[in-house]
Amino acid sequence: MQEPQDINAKLSEHVVVHTQKMQWEASPSGTVWRKPLYREGGEFGPVTSIVKYDAGGNFRTHFHPQGEEIFVLDGEFCDEHGRYKAGTYLLNPDGTKHAPFSDIGCTLLVRLRQYDGKDRKQLKLDTTNMEWKQGMVEGLTVLPLYRQPQYPENMSLVRWEPDTYFPEHTHPGGEEIFVLEGTFEDDHGIYPKGTWIRSPHLSKHKPYSKNGCLIYVRVGGLTTTFN
Repeated sequence: MQEPQDINAKLSEHVVVHTQKMQWEASPSGTVWRKPLYREGGEFGPVTSIVKYDAGGNFRTHFHPQGEEIFVLDGEFCDEHGRYKAGTYLLNPDGTKHAPFSDIGCTLLVRLRQYDGKDRKQLKLDTTNMEWKQGMVEGLTVLPLYRQPQYPENMSLVRWEPDTYFPEHTHPGGEEIFVLEGTFEDDHGIYPKGTWIRSPHLSKHKPYSKNGCLIYVRVGGLTTTFN
């Protein structure tokens, strides 16, 4: 198989990807498909993808150097450690291993080889059964997913009620957003469900949602390999 090409590898660039318009690419498994959003260094470098398992799809047992982050978008994702329904958030630290599969099929947001540090906590969160917190403005609620003080990134789900507006602000360390439901907007564009947005270190925006939305947000961590 030909070595995969780098995709959106320049972290200093603002990137918007409408994933629902992308074609699925085959993975080495043959029963698992992917839409690569960010890839650097080929098959074994850092990568962010939308991943789809066919019913009965699987991967052989493998390790995760530099960690793995998963959010289950639909279906049921499985491994020898458990079964994870839609809305499950997983963080598998550096050095963990598993043999993933899906009996019924599933779709995932996956980030690989971007979480150095074996002292990270392993997380398995059912976000459908967690308490949301009031956000910084009216109409905004936040569900924290992952944060460790010694590491730069902070992940959460953020729900925007219709006609919610947030002041202009800057993102030290950058920001990544994936639109799970509805339509997210800012002064740079309009982003429907399935859009992935990466904004570089010290970027600014003024976000809002006229119709309401649910987004996955990762703040920070885009300066450790900044290029």
